[in-house]
Amino acid sequence: MNLKKWTTLATACAAMAAVQAKDKASDLPLLLIGGSYSEGKTPFNNGIAPLGGISVGFGSYISLGTALIRDERLPGYVINEGQAGATTFPRPYCPPGSPTCGPASWDGFQTQFDRALARVALPPTFTTYNARYVVITAPNDCLHADAFGVPQALSQPCTPAQINGVADRLIAVGQSALARGLTPIYDVHPRYEDLDLPLFRSMFGLAWVIGETDYRALRDLVRMRLRAELAGALVLDIWKDFRHGGDGVHPDAATVRKAARTIAQEIHRRGDGGR
Repeated sequence: MNLKKWTTLATACAAMAAVQAKDKASDLPLLLIGGSYSEGKTPFNNGIAPLGGISVGFGSYISLGTALIRDERLPGYVINEGQAGATTFPRPYCPPGSPTCGPASWDGFQTQFDRALARVALPPTFTTYNARYVVITAPNDCLHADAFGVPQALSQPCTPAQINGVADRLIAVGQSALARGLTPIYDVHPRYEDLDLPLFRSMFGLAWVIGETDYRALRDLVRMRLRAELAGALVLDIWKDFRHGGDGVHPDAATVRKAARTIAQEIHRRGDGGR
């Protein structure tokens, strides 16, 4: 077969695949961004990493990304750009007791999304995408002293304006997804009583963790604003049966599998995957 015929055939096959993809959105790659609920590993930056590169549970952890790959309702194509410890904004790592931060750092959610989207961009223009959904899990914003990009001793619990800023940044990423033809799927923070934040603080030597009143305000405000201000997005309470795996914050394996099942069921319930 000569080059011209091969090119014509390849183009036709690509077009056919694109048409089929529109009808079977649940068979397409699923994009995933967020913090440790999405991905259990911290990022390496040119050989250095926050927390020395530690993984949640020292590697004995099933992240949502892994659970979505394993769910039989989905094809197993998951583009996971999440980073354990990430916030919605980029920030350096601030070790407990240190007066300085960095050089290890995390990427913000917009950067994570841009990278995930690049993995599924279609030629020749790379402005259409082989995906219809992006899952966006809860960030570390406001949760503990090492979530601000400043030395822990200088950080303070979030003000109401800062809590609103978390919602602003989550909404902005969702708007970016919708503008590119993808449906964002958000989770809802677990209930405060299902976590043990003081345990998490003691295990990781944090200067402080968010209090119950502020946590409930963060959870409620983010959930309500996403639902009210981001038409076309899905907000799913995938952690409603949350049980932590021993550190007070991260879900156990059964909880993660249930969360993945909830997402898979919603995608299939929507049929063609459109908004």
